[in-house]
Amino acid sequence: MKKTYTNENVTVIWEPEKCIHSEKCFKSLPRVFNPKRKPWVDLTQSTSEKIIETVRNCPSQALSLKEDKKEEAAMTEIQVLKNGPVLVKGKISLDCDGKKEVLEQNQIALCRCGASNNKPYCDGTHAKINFEAP
Repeated sequence: MKKTYTNENVTVIWEPEKCIHSEKCFKSLPRVFNPKRKPWVDLTQSTSEKIIETVRNCPSQALSLKEDKKEEAAMTEIQVLKNGPVLVKGKISLDCDGKKEVLEQNQIALCRCGASNNKPYCDGTHAKINFEAP
């Protein structure tokens, strides 16, 4: 499921199944991204520049920009978050249980705690179960 939010200058796409609940969007722009409000995204509450910057900092890319012309990374980058998921950035081909897919987005968050209900993707369960990596 994808939801789209638009103002005059920018279109934000939200894919809730990718969200790892890092709260970076809410902490960065709480007037725009407020999970206690329906709808939770209101692009009229800040400048397009600040919204774009916040969306580009979404670690799971549950939030993305329509027609984002950011250059594709030539190299794949992997970042292990402390007591959290593994972020994979770059050109991604994922083979999970024999189902292979090439992912359009250039960043994904993979579950490391084993408790996600959306495996292999992280759904933020690590925070609920107080996962601590060895």
